[in-house]
Amino acid sequence: MNNLRIYTVNYPLAYMAERIGGEHASVIFPAPGDVDPAFWQPEPEDILAYQRADLILLNGAGYANWLARASLPTAGMVDTSVAYSDRLIGVSANVRHKHGPEGDHSHGDVAFTTWLDPDLAAMQAQAIHQAMAQARPELAAEYNEAYDSLISDLEAWDKAAAEAFAQLTQVQLIFSHPVYQYLQRKYRLTGQTLMWEPDEPISLADIGALADAADTGAPGRRLVIWEAEPLAANRDALQALGYESVVFNPLANRPESGDYLTGMAANIDRLNKVRNGKSNEQEQ
Repeated sequence: MNNLRIYTVNYPLAYMAERIGGEHASVIFPAPGDVDPAFWQPEPEDILAYQRADLILLNGAGYANWLARASLPTAGMVDTSVAYSDRLIGVSANVRHKHGPEGDHSHGDVAFTTWLDPDLAAMQAQAIHQAMAQARPELAAEYNEAYDSLISDLEAWDKAAAEAFAQLTQVQLIFSHPVYQYLQRKYRLTGQTLMWEPDEPISLADIGALADAADTGAPGRRLVIWEAEPLAANRDALQALGYESVVFNPLANRPESGDYLTGMAANIDRLNKVRNGKSNEQEQ
């Protein structure tokens, strides 16, 4: 029997499917590595490939707006957010901006980086596991074992993240981009959110927005959390103003090296460096 042919709309779902399916699944995540998959616009040949898949794994929460305009077979579509639809987070503002090759876009009305909460990620994995086991019941035992291993790894990540964030309770947090809502809720992180890009120079207007967002009169350390390594000039400018910087990569796209869990481990390692006063070391 041929492998299950599985297409996904982001990398976290692809990773989960790869872990569960192992050698019995062919998992394809076709978005280029230099775009945010949430705003990627597939070519006609990409959509045709999705149409031919056995399973199409969706993130839900309004993720990948191209889906509303594409004709895809409903029989193979798996919305991995169904089980926690009542836990989705609405966003108060529909702000448009530009970043990367995908250009101008809006973050919409619902926060969609659900996989940053390991509890929700585990529910997404469960939906994937169930769909795969239903499609290939003869492989259920192997899928079950791989799924259990994945859940164990997600639980370990959750524990490590909780310990890391617990060390930052006295640090004032500023989130550079509105992608951390589920992470904030999961670990009870308070902080204001800006609309900055790591590869764009900070402007005077940005500095003004930072001053408005931060409690500049509060004692203690102040930390800006970035999606990716910011420009060195951005780090330096913030440091001169009394702000440290740290990268917490949401991992929506496939990393250049490693995988989803090693990427999350790297995020946690960088958070732990904050505790040790090394947050302003630039990533190599």
